[in-house]
Amino acid sequence: MELSNLKPAEGSKHSDNFRRGRGHGSGNGKTAGKGHKGQKARSGAPRIGFEGGQMPLYRRIPKRGFKNRNTKEIVAINVSALEKFEDGATVTVESLLEKGIVSNPKDGVKILGNGELTKKLTVKVNAFSASAKEKIEALGGNAEVI
Repeated sequence: MELSNLKPAEGSKHSDNFRRGRGHGSGNGKTAGKGHKGQKARSGAPRIGFEGGQMPLYRRIPKRGFKNRNTKEIVAINVSALEKFEDGATVTVESLLEKGIVSNPKDGVKILGNGELTKKLTVKVNAFSASAKEKIEALGGNAEVI
């Protein structure tokens, strides 16, 4: 089975060009699937979620907090994770992916200062903590923000 041969199960899909109210012989005549009388049988039936003037459920439930649309999801890794690289190597987001240190960089990578570093590295990522930058530069390395 491949994506190219996928199709809905037999009988699960209905045509939208069905002609309603065209005589009882069509199987959908007379009331055209709207049943007998009542508000929903008439034109101008209320919108979805309308509860006859009662305060609707979606307005009765309390709302809390908000979701910031501009937030960025930055993946944080510690300085100790950079020990996997050889001395004098250049560390980028791509090289972190290759080594398996980061699996999904999302909006960027930040280096935090937890742990020890013993190698001189050139690190090019989106952000650094102050302690991480100190540890990288103390060994003669370079910390560049991209």
